[in-house]
Amino acid sequence: MSGIELLQIPGPTNVPRPILDAIAQPTIDHRSPAFAETYRRVAGRLRNVVGTVGPVVIYPASGTGAWEAALVNTLSPGDGVLFYAAGYFAERWRALAERLDLKVTVVTGDWRRGIDAAAIAGALENDRSHALRAVCVVHNETSTGAASDIGSVRRALDATGHPALLMVDTISSLGSLPYAQDDLGVDVTVAASQKGLMLPPGLSFNGIGPKALEAYEAARLPRFYWDWADMLARADDGWLPYTPATNLVMGLDRALELLLVENSLPSVFERHRRLADICRSCVAAWGLEFQIVEEAERSDALTAVRMPEGSDADDLRALVRDRFGVALGNGLGPLRGRVFRIGHLGDLNDAMLAGALAAIESGLRKMQVPLRSSGLDGIAYRMAEGPGR
Repeated sequence: MSGIELLQIPGPTNVPRPILDAIAQPTIDHRSPAFAETYRRVAGRLRNVVGTVGPVVIYPASGTGAWEAALVNTLSPGDGVLFYAAGYFAERWRALAERLDLKVTVVTGDWRRGIDAAAIAGALENDRSHALRAVCVVHNETSTGAASDIGSVRRALDATGHPALLMVDTISSLGSLPYAQDDLGVDVTVAASQKGLMLPPGLSFNGIGPKALEAYEAARLPRFYWDWADMLARADDGWLPYTPATNLVMGLDRALELLLVENSLPSVFERHRRLADICRSCVAAWGLEFQIVEEAERSDALTAVRMPEGSDADDLRALVRDRFGVALGNGLGPLRGRVFRIGHLGDLNDAMLAGALAAIESGLRKMQVPLRSSGLDGIAYRMAEGPGR
């Protein structure tokens, strides 16, 4: 097939050429002054993206590693942890906590909606002994396309006077959607490199608030690779306790330059909002059903679309990939075969998304899926109204 494959999954996302060039530089000594300078600059800029004045730890790991780091650095065996489960990744984080011998309480949510803060408040009010030591939620649930109001979760904790830590997974929202750890009162932020930060997979992060650092002193879960104290001991010197992913850190340095210096986070968030609007208007014109019912809860990073009964989302994905060279996200867990996911985050512009939507519409027509109208008619108008690249 000629041309390139359009990566329209909700992560890993497209890696811009300047970041690829930075990663492709010769590997340098991770104990050298040059790497120390780069690491210090990266750590400082990451704080701006996370929205915190506190430390941000960088691990050579996937987002799952940062999930584990958040838990083992703040909790002890048998501690209670509340998970709001309304998607595949919230369930995965919960499963990790259970393997760590933590006592898990699950507030079961709706996979078609965002977080119900009132349900969390109810669970906290019932915990009169304060056995729950942490509340873990996902800001942007990549499996469903729901973006939740983290401020409402913070208010639920405050209204009940519950002292639990608030931990937030921002793996598919950091650098794509507005988020500010300190302003939201989040104690631990979990993030990763391969989505809004536009890098390949391989780096993950913990943003650490003062309450979490205090909890670290009493935490007794085993930790070595993930230990915050080891990572922070000489971080200001650019020294890490084990070999870092040097070339990915160099790529992250360039990514943060693109996000914070050559652009601005508000402009990046606005671009994601515009792309989401284009995508959602197209899906609405098709007459297909959104996985997320409430318009206000639909993510600006991805859109999950339900196929009509009798049509398989994976058949559509295979057709669109093989015939048009467009990769779409699959349905996860109970949504397998029911949902396809369109990523519109990271290094993406209007024309790239329009091409992907045209391929999807062609695939739907090839499968004889009934469509109310073409979703492509209004795209050119929306693109013309936007600011362009």
